[in-house]
Amino acid sequence: MDQKTLITITRQYGSGGREVAEILAKKMGVKRYDRKIVAMAAENVAGAEDAQDFESLIERSYNSPENCLGNLGDYAYVRVPQHNRMYIEQAKVILKIAEKESAVFLGRCADYILKDNPDAFSFFIYADNAFRKERAKTHYGNHYIEELDDEDAIRKQYYAYYTGQTWGAPENYDLLINTSKLSLEEAAELILNYVELRRRGKK
Repeated sequence: MDQKTLITITRQYGSGGREVAEILAKKMGVKRYDRKIVAMAAENVAGAEDAQDFESLIERSYNSPENCLGNLGDYAYVRVPQHNRMYIEQAKVILKIAEKESAVFLGRCADYILKDNPDAFSFFIYADNAFRKERAKTHYGNHYIEELDDEDAIRKQYYAYYTGQTWGAPENYDLLINTSKLSLEEAAELILNYVELRRRGKK
């Protein structure tokens, strides 16, 4: 894709959404920014005073191993609870990356943070319980689906707290994809085809 493209993936635990994001990033030739990478960058972003510093910061964070911001001055910022400050810093990082390059974002309310960006497309990946039960055994250390549901409950709370919206509600995304019905590779292709169709319709 020659035009800048920002894809956000929100996913149900056990749906294969992380793998879909990985496949997308490879197909697009871009970086995938997930929870760990964004959090690492957010911890240090205050020290990046110019664009060059920010680029090196993102590069270091990415290569390490495993307007919704409001108008907050320095005084107000120090009074914000630590977890809220982390969200603000992560949002700043996401917005800054979105200014500079195409990317795939996994979670971290990126769909909400980039909702007004014309180059952003948001997708929710989910699957039926039979599919998730199998993946709970094969991809999550032989866990039970109830444990995956517990993680999803935390995600719902986090998303609602910071966005005021309902996690997984169709109106919050461009497209919902059920990975029980097609392969993860096909899901990634569907996302790319959707973006192409949307853009073709605007010409």
